[in-house]
Amino acid sequence: MWKQFLGKISRKSPKSGSGGGGSPPQKSPPSRGANGAEAEPRASPPPLASAVAAAPGAETREDVFLRKLNVCCVVFDFAVERGRDSPEVERKRQVLVSLVDCVSAAEEPLTEAMISACVRMFAINLFRVFPPKIRSGGATDDDEPFFDPSWYHLQVVYEMLLRFVMSPVVDVKVARKYMDNSFISRLLDLFDSDDPRERECLKTVLHRVYGKFMGNRPFIRKAVSNIFYRFVFETDHHNGIAELLEVFGSVISGLAKPLKEEHKLFLWKALIPLHKPKTVGVYLPQLTYCIIQYIEKEPKLTGTVIRGLLKYWPVTNSQKEMMFLGELEEVLELTEMADFQKCMVPLFRRIAQCLNSSHFQVAERALFLWNNEHLFALISQNRQVILPIIYPALERNTRWHWNQSVLNVTMNVRKMFFDMDERLLLACQTNFQEEEKKRAASEERRRLVWEHLERNAAFHPVTGDIGFAVPPTSAPLVAPAMT
Repeated sequence: MWKQFLGKISRKSPKSGSGGGGSPPQKSPPSRGANGAEAEPRASPPPLASAVAAAPGAETREDVFLRKLNVCCVVFDFAVERGRDSPEVERKRQVLVSLVDCVSAAEEPLTEAMISACVRMFAINLFRVFPPKIRSGGATDDDEPFFDPSWYHLQVVYEMLLRFVMSPVVDVKVARKYMDNSFISRLLDLFDSDDPRERECLKTVLHRVYGKFMGNRPFIRKAVSNIFYRFVFETDHHNGIAELLEVFGSVISGLAKPLKEEHKLFLWKALIPLHKPKTVGVYLPQLTYCIIQYIEKEPKLTGTVIRGLLKYWPVTNSQKEMMFLGELEEVLELTEMADFQKCMVPLFRRIAQCLNSSHFQVAERALFLWNNEHLFALISQNRQVILPIIYPALERNTRWHWNQSVLNVTMNVRKMFFDMDERLLLACQTNFQEEEKKRAASEERRRLVWEHLERNAAFHPVTGDIGFAVPPTSAPLVAPAMT
């Protein structure tokens, strides 16, 4: 492949002597093919390309490769009009494509100078300020995807970076000297790009980097944790959370058993707090997959996950509450009896509140939990504890809930408990009736107390400046006796 690469350069050189000044330039043969697939167009060749053409026999493979990389280090501004139509822009893309082919088909190892130049070219082209985008209050819709105008070059640069990381001719030890923690940190910052195509490429690149550069794995995990922390507790905005979670879903599935304490802390401190932001619905499938992978690795973590869900359970966001119920069902399907018993009391107190939700979809989704066979088996074996917690919510639904569908499902759930343990259900019913009587009596006492206070306030007006009662004018003021 390198001979072909050098042959292309030789065919592009003018038919002149080694002196470089005797032959007229008009005798140089054209180098553009019919399909336009040549590595470099002949129009306006850069100085480096002219130097390559001047003495093709004297240059080595490394020299040609480095000169090509230098051509690709020129960054163009695609924001200006006709930026993509410039011949220099097209020349750079063709050179990038030729470099991708060379790295893919290379059989000899890349030298340290070549690796260093590659990493430098990646940094110059990728690490940049994102183009402006109107997020709110302007003409751009937040739901409409944004496409970076410089993707015409970035796409090929990302393709070369992926081939570079995957290539067997790249020495990992040498590459780590240049793709250090600083490079990886800046690469992770690119996940905040508005362009979904760039985030998709970054996802693949990060997965390959994590797999090949084993020495950088702890730093990558720490850096991703810091991104999650800033998103949850500071900025509340990040475009690449879903892609980062997708990468870490495959990472978690490859963790060895038993899990290290570091990985458990990542679950508790980085993943579970991701339920807090209001935009959790954007990345909830990827987040749920990561959590399920943890539970499959170590089932005892179900208690930790359920306590985390209860900690960040939404109160006023009904759509988010429905998503939490769906994730909770997936977690409970993998829960064992011993772990279920440790957290069932606070869990079903929250479920009871969902049953009485005025939003009929939340109440209905909570009632549908009883359709899960595994969860129904857990509930039936612990009905002595669970039924007294949720029976008041079931009874209130049958009496006062406005939605007929919720009422019907509530009656079905109540019938399930009746068939399961009639005596326990009747005992809960009796306790509920007694509690209702106590509550009605308490409300009556409260009403009487307020009526008494209102009557006293009518006879004893309160001044506007001070908060004590003014005695009637007919009653004489008597000074207290001195002792």
